[in-house]
Amino acid sequence: MPILGKWLSPSCWSVRTRVTVAATLIVGLLLTIGVILLYQAVRHTVFEELRTRGVLAVADVAAIVRNGDPHGLLPVQDADFSLLQVVDERGDVIAASDALRGRPALDVPVPPVPDRPVTQTVHVPGVAADVFVVSQRVRGPSGLRTVHAGAPITELTRNKNFFVAALAATVLLATAAVGWIVASAVRRALRPVREMSGELADITGGDTDRRVTVPDPVDEVSDLAKSVNVTLGRLEDVLIRQRGFVADVSHELRSPLAGLRAQLEVALEHPEDEDWPTVARMALSDADRLQGIVTDLLILAKLGAGVHAERERVDLGALVSAEATRRVRRVPVEVEVGEDIVILADRDHMVRLLTNLLDNAERHAASRVRVTAAAQERDAVVVVADDGSGIPPEERERVFWRFHRLAEGRRRDRGGTGLGLTISRDIAQAHGGTLVAAGDDGARLILRVPLAP
Repeated sequence: MPILGKWLSPSCWSVRTRVTVAATLIVGLLLTIGVILLYQAVRHTVFEELRTRGVLAVADVAAIVRNGDPHGLLPVQDADFSLLQVVDERGDVIAASDALRGRPALDVPVPPVPDRPVTQTVHVPGVAADVFVVSQRVRGPSGLRTVHAGAPITELTRNKNFFVAALAATVLLATAAVGWIVASAVRRALRPVREMSGELADITGGDTDRRVTVPDPVDEVSDLAKSVNVTLGRLEDVLIRQRGFVADVSHELRSPLAGLRAQLEVALEHPEDEDWPTVARMALSDADRLQGIVTDLLILAKLGAGVHAERERVDLGALVSAEATRRVRRVPVEVEVGEDIVILADRDHMVRLLTNLLDNAERHAASRVRVTAAAQERDAVVVVADDGSGIPPEERERVFWRFHRLAEGRRRDRGGTGLGLTISRDIAQAHGGTLVAAGDDGARLILRVPLAP
């Protein structure tokens, strides 16, 4: 029973089944309502026609009653309304047509208002079909008389069952046809989705360059296929960057570890000939470099994972001035900042970004570093420029790659990690901004961050 109940639950049905069942039920309900209305319309039309003819038939008999009190046999003017009677106030039949000769008065209520016909359907003993009766009270020479004119509803009664069965069969066949058409249409419409699902199932970690087939008709399914391909392209880019990052990390960590291991092994081979304080300082230098790489990698991992950081209103101009003058540098730093440069940012992240930019400029500067901060339209713009040899145009994007360092940077600072500018750009992008390199006469790093509202 639990399995049957689960199977009967619509939530366990496929999309095709749900759509087919819903469409079939709706169409079946509409067809049933339509058939009922059709039957009622046909029945109403038949009875309206009978009423019109019955009123004429009873009017003919009423005219006879008004002209004289008839007794005996009544003439039939309408072949269908052959059941005629004239009944007195006591309920006795005083005149009748040949079809009702010798029979008691029809068991119908007496019309309450004279000269106003009323209609009803009754069963008359001896008549196979129901009888449609029009009754009218008429004042004759001998008093009030009740006139009845009846017609057997032979055709309607005879064909009623067939008509109802035909309508029911039509509803069932039409509903079944609609269900089959809807099921086929939904199956055909979902065929590209099934193919897409199969192609996605075949894509593994090593098939990142594969894409799903985009169906020809331009519709929602083709838009879905395009979106899936865009997502697969992004995943491929992420995997490529991840693999490159792992390779770069392995390479960068291997070098200081190998150097540290070699130094210690050489020192241990001839411990009596080594200057152990010097060995310790060299080992500590390699450990510092390892620590710097690991710290930068953790920052990159947090930024890449989108770890939420509390943001506050930060006066970027004051922060730039504070970081530029916080310590004595190899070359003088010129600072020029504007007023009201307020942004929404994580203060620690912005401090790290500015420190990286200033350290990079100090490393490459020949005689000075110039820092400016100003508000331009909706952005806060910080420019850190040095008078060094500059960055070649082909290298201005590569300097933001992980572990990518220019030859001059390696020569000036062998202990760098090659992650400073990468972290700086990720911080800028995390704050909705940009960081680009420019300048022909020396290097210029331009930071743009949206101003706080």
